[in-house]
Amino acid sequence: MLRDVEAYLEDMLDAIQRIQDYTAGMDRETLEADHRTLDAVLRNLEVLGEAAKQVPEAVRAEAPGIDWRKVAGLRDILIHGYFVVEFDIVWDVVAHRLAPLREQLRQLIAGLRR
Repeated sequence: MLRDVEAYLEDMLDAIQRIQDYTAGMDRETLEADHRTLDAVLRNLEVLGEAAKQVPEAVRAEAPGIDWRKVAGLRDILIHGYFVVEFDIVWDVVAHRLAPLREQLRQLIAGLRR
């Protein structure tokens, strides 16, 4: 089971890295206007949220600083929002929330490996 959990956590880290790679050097307006990059970002936010949903509650409890409901919930908003995406939310996540989440996930994975 531990391997499966780590795989989901690694999926989350991979999605974050891809988003950061895609958006490096971009500002809000550039990302909003670049539909191809925005689509890639949205897809990886979906992956991030879906992987978060697969992390068992016992493992989530090891990282109380992560708002697991919001991470998973963003996926639902994106999937069920169809053609209406709140870009302000997307930009806030990309610009401010991914880097701290990446660090928390790294710490969680390191703790699980001990």
